[in-house]
Amino acid sequence: MSRVVTGYRPTGRLHLGHLLGNISSMQQMQADHECFFFIADWHALTTDYEDTASIAANTRDLVLDWIAAGIDPFRATIYKQSDVPEVAELALYLSMITPLGWLERNPTYKEQLRDLSATPQRSGGAPRQITTHGFLGYPVLQCADIAIVGGELVPVGEDQIPHLELTREIVRRFNRLYGHRFPEPQPILTSTPRVMGPDGRRMSKSFGNAIWLSDPIERITKAVASAVTDPAKIKRDDPGDPEVCTVYHWWRQFFPEAAPDVADRCRTGHLGCVQDKEALAAALSARLEPFRERRAELEAKAGIADEVLSAGRAKIRPIVGETIEAVRDAMHLPATRRPT
Repeated sequence: MSRVVTGYRPTGRLHLGHLLGNISSMQQMQADHECFFFIADWHALTTDYEDTASIAANTRDLVLDWIAAGIDPFRATIYKQSDVPEVAELALYLSMITPLGWLERNPTYKEQLRDLSATPQRSGGAPRQITTHGFLGYPVLQCADIAIVGGELVPVGEDQIPHLELTREIVRRFNRLYGHRFPEPQPILTSTPRVMGPDGRRMSKSFGNAIWLSDPIERITKAVASAVTDPAKIKRDDPGDPEVCTVYHWWRQFFPEAAPDVADRCRTGHLGCVQDKEALAAALSARLEPFRERRAELEAKAGIADEVLSAGRAKIRPIVGETIEAVRDAMHLPATRRPT
C-alpha cells in the first residue's frame, strides 16, 4: 500500500476550487492508500507572518471542513505540521544541500511573488513583503513534509508539478550524498482544470475571490452575481459567448450535464446573464447543502478538531521518529533524545 502525502495551509476555509480538485482525490485515495493529510501551519507563515492570530482558528476550521467534505480520520492520518518538530529538523538538513539556483528558478515561486506582492497583508494595508528566506525556501520545507513520512505519492495540479520535481531533485541529492533513505515521490495529477473566481482569476484564498463551501445561499448569490460574463452581451436577448463567461465555466465544471443547454441558450440570446447567475447560485447552494449540514453537526461537538489532531499526532510520532533517527545516522550526526 503506497503512502500518500498532501497538506493545506490554514489560511481560510475550503472553497469551490478545492472541492473539484484535491479534496476529490483525497476522498478516493483514503480508501486504497496509507494517507497522511496535514495542516501546514508553518507554511502559512511564509505569507501571513505579520498576522498570525487566526492560524489556530483556521486550523480547527480546516479539520472540520475536511471531515465535512468526506475525509475520514479513521482511514487517514490527519495531523498538524507544527506538532511534528522532526519536519523542521529535516528541513534544516535539506536546506544545507539545496542549491540556491534550484529555488530561484522555480516558476511557481516567481508567479506567487508577483501575485502576492500586489495583495495587501491586511485589508487596506501595504503590499506584502514576501522576499524572505522562508518564502524562497518553502519548497525545502515542503520536501521535508513529504520525506519525513516516506511519502511515495503526492496529489498535485499541473501548476504544482515544478514544486514536486524540486522535491524529487532534493531527495535524489540527499540519497546520492548519504545513501538511499527516501523514496522519490511521484505525482498524482488531478484532472480538474483551475476553477475561476468571480473576478476571472484563479479562485484563491490569497486573492480574496473564493466561494467557500460553507457559504449560505445569500453569499453564494452575491458572489455569483458579481462574476465576469461576456462583455459584449449587453441586453438580455443579445447573443453571448459562453467561452468567455466565468458563470458558464462554473456550469461546465460543477454541472456538466446542464452546461450544453446553458451554452446553447446563451448563444441564441434566450438566456440573460441575471437569470443565468440566479440559476447557478441556486444549484451551487443545493449541491453544498449536505456539506453545510455536516459542518454544523461537527461544530456542535466541542473539541472534535483537537481530538482528531491529537490522535493524528500520536499515530505519526513513531513514523517520524524512526525517519529522523535514520537521517541523523546517515549524516553521522549525534542522536537526540526528545521528550515523548
